[in-house]
Order: sequence, then C-alpha cells, then structure tokens
Amino acid sequence: MKHIVKIMALLVALSAVWISLLQMSVLPKSYTWLLPLYFIVSLGCYGLLMVGAGLMQFRTCPHEAILLQQDVVEAKEFLKGKGVDVGVN
Repeated sequence: MKHIVKIMALLVALSAVWISLLQMSVLPKSYTWLLPLYFIVSLGCYGLLMVGAGLMQFRTCPHEAILLQQDVVEAKEFLKGKGVDVGVN
C-alpha cells in the first residue's frame, strides 16, 4: 500500500509541475504539451536499463543447474516407464 501512495504522490507532483508550466508559459506550448510523452518514453528507457542491468548481474547457480539436470533425467525415466517417447537424449 505504501508503494501505491508513493507512486500517486509522484504522479500528482509531476502533474502539478506540468500544469504550472502550461500556465506560466515558461516553455513554448509545443514543448510543454509533449512533456508527458517524454516522461513515458524516459520511464520506458529506465525500465529497459534496469532489466538489462539485472540480466548482466544475474548470478549463475551451478548447483541448481546440476539439480535441474537430475530432475530432467528423472522425468524422462518416469515418462519412458509410462510409455511416452521423450526423444533421443
């Protein structure tokens, strides 16, 4: 719930800044009307950056990989026992 309140507060603050820029005419109107679009594009770029950084820092788990391979072998043996063709490997 606290996260939603933070997001809503940020949106209200950004909306207030945007409306004040529209009212004061500090920036040309053609730029001011595009600010929400720039914000959405910037948010998308930030999201892609965070996903990319997370993928670059993703740790490998050799022990878990061995356990997964054992599970695959066990599942293949189980399915072969039931008469299911599971391929060459």
